[in-house]
Amino acid sequence: MAKLGAPTVDPATFRHVLGHFCSGVTIVTALDGGTPVGFACQSFASLSLEPPLVTFFVARTSTTWPRIRPGARFCVNVLADDQEDLCRAFAVSGADKFAGVAHTPAPGTGSPLLDGVLAYVDCTLERVVDGGDHEIVIGRVAALDAPRDDAGPLLFYKGRFGHPARNA
Repeated sequence: MAKLGAPTVDPATFRHVLGHFCSGVTIVTALDGGTPVGFACQSFASLSLEPPLVTFFVARTSTTWPRIRPGARFCVNVLADDQEDLCRAFAVSGADKFAGVAHTPAPGTGSPLLDGVLAYVDCTLERVVDGGDHEIVIGRVAALDAPRDDAGPLLFYKGRFGHPARNA
């Protein structure tokens, strides 16, 4: 079998092609010395049923993840289709992301559980694995629920938010 050379993949083409894969949108939250912190994340997935594990990927350039990682607990808040503004607020760097955002302690870890989310997965940190310019975070599920049946998911597709329940 012939060896293939290292392919050259243009980053813009990579982003364009992978943008054709629709993803849900989440906000990962935690407490940093009692202060709520969080970031928007669209690379979240279930990993294992036994034990119950989930995963997400975070850029090494994140300024929030280094504040979450030492506490080893976090809550993944799955956004509903009416929470695009909330996602945009958590996608910026340097702002007070929790200004005016209602939340309660998640039942397993005490991490911020954002009001009105479609679902949440409350976790303890299981492991972090190298993933190039990202870290692959694996969380062990401590508690989870899907409190809303009145909304669909907030989706991200081709660089834009989508609202399938509204478009159906």
